[in-house]
Amino acid sequence: MGYEDMKPPIGRDTRLCMSLSGRPGNAGSRFHNCLYEILGLDYVYKSFSTQDLAAAIGGIRALNVRGCAISMPFKEAVIPLIDDLESSARAIDSVNTIVNDDGRLTGYNTDYVAVRQLLEKRIEKPVPFLLRGSGGMAKAVAAALRDAGFANGTIIARNKMAGQAIADQYGFCWQADLPPDSAPLLINVTPLGMEGKDRDALAFRAEQIAACSTAFDVVAQPVDTPFVRAARAARKSVISGGEVIVLQAVEQFILYTGVSPGADDIYEAARYAHGADVAARIAD
Repeated sequence: MGYEDMKPPIGRDTRLCMSLSGRPGNAGSRFHNCLYEILGLDYVYKSFSTQDLAAAIGGIRALNVRGCAISMPFKEAVIPLIDDLESSARAIDSVNTIVNDDGRLTGYNTDYVAVRQLLEKRIEKPVPFLLRGSGGMAKAVAAALRDAGFANGTIIARNKMAGQAIADQYGFCWQADLPPDSAPLLINVTPLGMEGKDRDALAFRAEQIAACSTAFDVVAQPVDTPFVRAARAARKSVISGGEVIVLQAVEQFILYTGVSPGADDIYEAARYAHGADVAARIAD
């Protein structure tokens, strides 16, 4: 039986889920819609961008959109526009997921869940780190690092107010520019390497990558960033943004539908949306 024979046709009872991003892509839509097909769920998922965030959130209420993924640059700006925050989003002051329950909008942060899972699964013990970035995702990563036992780290951010705030909140150091030395764990949580004007930018210097043990790039569009390619060429352990985006999307999927997909279903959706390499790493 093909996927088209399992899922109900789109109609008036079909539930809509969506995403809002400054740079919308296709991966989220492909992932969620693939799982809807596999599991025969009467849902459809579509990505959007907007120049009017308040109107977009109003549309979620007015049209009874079931759920909405929130990406840069809206993760903090959306907070005053919704009704409540779940504990992870409240602690981080950053939302990446909205769930609509009969017009009441609650914000969650599934990025935190995904990052913590990856840290605990892929790194044997807490090590010193350099984290580059100071936005909403950087907060989620910093919180996950702290809660996974990583106590020795530095936030690298030219925005002193934002970078110092994250460092102070989670017990780390801050500095404006990359230090001359490296750390066992390097984490990029900036747009460097992302599709667009920063696509060819390297988040850390080549000598820092050569000296590290693990390279963690949260950028997912593309998954194969210059930082990831350089780390793989240097035979370092790599955690990619594709892995983060799959794990956090699974958490979103469960929140939206109430259905927990099986490991084989997740693998198939990840392979379809992100490629065999990301799917294989999630399955490990």
